[in-house]
Amino acid sequence: MSINDWTEERLTRAALGSLLRFGASAVLKLAAVAGPGEAWQRVCAGRIGDTAEPLPDASAGGTPSRELPSGEAFAAWAASIEPRRVADQTEAAGLRFVIPGDAMWPDALDDLARCSVGEMGGLPVGLWVAGPGHLAGWAGQAVALVGSRAATRYGESVAMRLAADLAGEAGERHYTVVSGGAYGIDAASHRGALLVNGRTIGVFANGLDQPYPPGNAALSRSLMDHGLMVSELPPGATPTRHGFLERNRLIAALSAGTVVVEAALRSGARNTASWAGNLGRVVMAVPGPVTSAMSATPHRLIRDGEAVLVADAADVRSLLAPIGEDDQLPLLGPARDEDALTGDALVVREALPSRGSMSLGEVALASGVPVPRCVDALRRLAERKMASMDDQGRWRLQRASDR
Repeated sequence: MSINDWTEERLTRAALGSLLRFGASAVLKLAAVAGPGEAWQRVCAGRIGDTAEPLPDASAGGTPSRELPSGEAFAAWAASIEPRRVADQTEAAGLRFVIPGDAMWPDALDDLARCSVGEMGGLPVGLWVAGPGHLAGWAGQAVALVGSRAATRYGESVAMRLAADLAGEAGERHYTVVSGGAYGIDAASHRGALLVNGRTIGVFANGLDQPYPPGNAALSRSLMDHGLMVSELPPGATPTRHGFLERNRLIAALSAGTVVVEAALRSGARNTASWAGNLGRVVMAVPGPVTSAMSATPHRLIRDGEAVLVADAADVRSLLAPIGEDDQLPLLGPARDEDALTGDALVVREALPSRGSMSLGEVALASGVPVPRCVDALRRLAERKMASMDDQGRWRLQRASDR
């Protein structure tokens, strides 16, 4: 029994999705302007555009071979695509094909219709989805964790802890963790969420019928069994460098905010952060050792004001919480008795040495507080057990551990 309602529109969108491996931006731009039905007809007629670009040959398995006018090339590829066959492959792989207007379509993706980074952009014509989760429901409260494939132990540890803390139960504010299913930070993020039975979405740049990368096959199975896998590409599609960059926009759009955990200066995570910023999402970055090349991008983002520094899940929650609900970052730590001090008492206490003691005159001189007021301040500090006087009349700090 089919898990998809293969209407004419759904078949057309699946066919257009099959063309994305050859030139995503051109197809998406045409579909946005003309609509999927008209876009498919124009592609088949060779009227997608009149610019020339190096494009792959469909009969050669998608390997770039010659430069053709894009309209002619796309018409040749469209002729090799049978929409009903794409539908059959989708069904055989147990995948759902979700399109705009479906209950499972996340409204957050609609922002992509008004955003671009470089020459890339556009609203997906549809998404292939695997796993038991509800895409629209899970994307309603989601945060992306991204970073380097060649992550350090520090980075993987931070990513796993962040994901577990964000995806785990915390009152009513638990987040879906979104990442790209790759090695390093991506894999650690997904595993952290799965470890606490939390929600996680893997966004891939290949068809979902085959795990990629192969070394993450076990993780892919876990996502399929307990989470969600999403791709803009149909079954059988292999990943390309361009496809990874296009995939990044989906990661950013599905999430309320993006956290860059670790990334070198030239990194796909930097591209995801750019998408998040352009989409009006919150961009966050985790600091690392200044000696680590894998922390170069987070540090650069923080330095340039493109990202907010976050150290733990509490920081992330505070930044993503609705306005007025939790608008203070938890950076002050627990309250101390000293926090209640004001005026002369605060100034005099700060003048007392951390070691040794001072006479009354030395305290007055160091604090700049006249002697009569200094006496009153010291008396109040003594009442609070924050300062004490010895047998020689000299004053010293009295710490909490001494009380």
